[in-house]
Formats: sequence, C-alpha cells, structure tokens
Amino acid sequence: MVVPIIAVSVLSHTGVVRQHNEDSVAVGPWTLCATATDSPQTFYFPLGATALTVAVADGLGGHPGGDLASSLIAGQLASTGGGLTDEQAVRDALQAGHETLHDAADADPALTGMSTTVAGLALTAESVFVFNVGDSRVYELTDTGPELLTTDDSPPLAEGQRTTHLVTSVLGGATPRDALAPHVTRLPVRPGARYLLCTDGLSDPVPPEEWTALITDGDADEDDQHAVVELWRAAIRAGGPDNITLALVRIDD
Repeated sequence: MVVPIIAVSVLSHTGVVRQHNEDSVAVGPWTLCATATDSPQTFYFPLGATALTVAVADGLGGHPGGDLASSLIAGQLASTGGGLTDEQAVRDALQAGHETLHDAADADPALTGMSTTVAGLALTAESVFVFNVGDSRVYELTDTGPELLTTDDSPPLAEGQRTTHLVTSVLGGATPRDALAPHVTRLPVRPGARYLLCTDGLSDPVPPEEWTALITDGDADEDDQHAVVELWRAAIRAGGPDNITLALVRIDD
C-alpha cells in the first residue's frame, strides 16, 4: 500500500513596518519561533495513525510578550501534536495552551495580557481537523479559488470594511481561562488537497481573490515554494504592515 506523503512549505517574515517578528509556526516536531526565514523551507511526513499538526500563531502586537506567547503555543503543539487524532484532543490541546499563557502571565506581572492567535491542521490517515482561535486563517486551495475553512473571532465588519485588527477571542490575554471556545472542524482526507495557513499579515493587505493568480497549481514541491514566495511578495508590495507567516500543506497522492 502506498502511504500518502504530506509536504509542508513554510515562510515567515517581519514584513515592512514591523521590526520584530511575533509570529511562530509549528510543523510536526519542528518550530520557527519569533524569527524570520530568508527562503521557504519544505518538510515531508507520512500520513499515518498519529497526527501531523501544522499551525501558525500570531502574538498580539502591542501587548506584552506577544512573541513569547506565539512561541509557547508553537512549542506546545509541536510536542503534543502527534496526539491530536480527534476533535476533543484538539480542543484539549488548545485549552492547555490557553492555560499555559495564563499561568505565565500570573507568574510574571510584566507578561500580563500576553496572548496569541492560532490556526492550524491536525492530519491523520482518516481525518483533517481544522482549528483556530482569533483571526489567523486556514484556506483550502481549490480550482475555483481559496475557500476559507476557519472562523475569525472578530467583531462584525462595517459596510465596505474588509478586515479588522480587532479580535474577540485569543489564547491567553483577555479571554478568561474558562471561556475559550475554539473553532474545530473535521474534514475527510483527500489526496491532492492543498491548504494554506496564514497570519493576517497576508490576508489583511492582500484579498484572497487575488491569490489564485499567484499560486501555481502543479505537482512539484517547487510550485509550493514558489507560491509562498509570491504570496509573501504580494504582501510586501501591499505595504507589509504586519508579520507575514505562511504554511502551504499538500497531501500528495
């Protein structure tokens, strides 16, 4: 039996305006925390009984410890992500991360308010669990364009408003310990599917309807690396107002 392979291409950058990267990313046991890459990195994993968890986290800018918050969540998901094989396990992992941030803030008053968004996938041989808290996002890249799979925790947009920097739920911060309500959706595994995880450093300045022209729909891993670079460049051309972190996940046949 041929075991499907998951290819994950990752790029993270400070953008133009920000001087420091408060984004972090976890790909299986690998993490890139609050730092930038000069070029995309690609990782390969077999799709099996244990979960492969891929996630991006965006520490809230202007809050204490935003970079630490995203790093803690990425590290925790990297160490426990193999066990996220059902919806409850995903919810429990996010709640554990939420508790970790609150514990850290309680232990150090300088970190009061530390918080982060998170969005990701936990992939097993049978299911793909899509999850998020905050406004980081997961899209499926389809033939008709990007399809949003996550739900932003943001106030309603005014007429004509496309995005907002406000969030109504995060890990840690102003969300009480017992009030976390993560969004978790189960999808079937579909060989050939591609998913894009991103922080709002991409989705805010570059409308998703513009992404299709930047993404090559090919079979080679170079196409995925090319796609994340082109999306990053589009965000930079749009002013690069925030940190930009992308993870493109492909389930190969």
